[in-house]
Amino acid sequence: MKALLSLCLALFAALTTAQALPVLELQAGFHRIEAEVAHTQPARVQGLMQRREMPPQRGMLFVFPESDRHCMWMKNTLLPLAVAFLDDAGRIINVAEMQPGSEDNHCAAAPARYALEMNAGWFARRGLKPGAAIMGIERAPPPR
Repeated sequence: MKALLSLCLALFAALTTAQALPVLELQAGFHRIEAEVAHTQPARVQGLMQRREMPPQRGMLFVFPESDRHCMWMKNTLLPLAVAFLDDAGRIINVAEMQPGSEDNHCAAAPARYALEMNAGWFARRGLKPGAAIMGIERAPPPR
C-alpha cells in the first residue's frame, strides 16, 4: 500500500510540475520548439522524470542561476533524451544522448547557462551541432 501511495504521489508531482511550467517558443534554424521552462530549483530537479511520451517538437529548457559546467542524469526518466548545453547567448556548446534510467552524468563541455532536453536524436536529425543558435532564449524567465 505504501509503495502504491508513493507511486501516486510521484506521478501527481510530475503532472503538477508539467502543468505549472511556462512554455516558451524557441527556434533552431527553421525548427520550432515548444519548451517547458524549468527555471526554479524544484522544476530543475523534477525535469522530465516519469514522462512516458513527449511530442517531437516539445522539450524542456533548464534555466540555471549561473553559467557553470552543469550535468544532467536520467534517474527516474522513462524517455531516451538528447540534451544540448547552451551558453548565455543560446549557442550550443555540446550535445549528449541520454538513456532512460541511467545515472551516468552528462555534462557541459564549457560553462553553460541553459540546457535544452529534446527526444533522443532530435539535434542530430536536424544537423544541429556546437555553435548552432537556439533563438528566443532571451525570453526565458529568470532563474529562481
